[in-house]
Amino acid sequence: MQVPELATRESTPSVSIMFFALAAVFGAVGQFLYKSGADRAAAAERWTGYLNWRILAGVACYTAVMALFVAAFRRGGSLAVLYPVYASTFIWAALLGLWVYGTPVRPIHVGGMGCLVVGMWLMGR
Repeated sequence: MQVPELATRESTPSVSIMFFALAAVFGAVGQFLYKSGADRAAAAERWTGYLNWRILAGVACYTAVMALFVAAFRRGGSLAVLYPVYASTFIWAALLGLWVYGTPVRPIHVGGMGCLVVGMWLMGR
């Protein structure tokens, strides 16, 4: 029985990592669009309010995320390396919330972001 080779940064092409980094940005934008679309839908009287352009654009963002995932995996990307990169979605979402809504990013949040970055680095090792 053969033991599978452990995934390393060297076995994952840079283009796959870049695809997942881009997917993380699309994921954060999609979350923003879902939130802003839901805010508008709450004011609507019917379920049709849930089909506003923001929610539909959020769906398009998540479709792009899935397409980027497939493209990255087709090029030989490793789960253990790539999914920690996608975790940066949380960082992008916090920064987008700060920029658009003025949601504060407190020192504890920065500490959590630092943990994500260190975790991404450790998972990629």
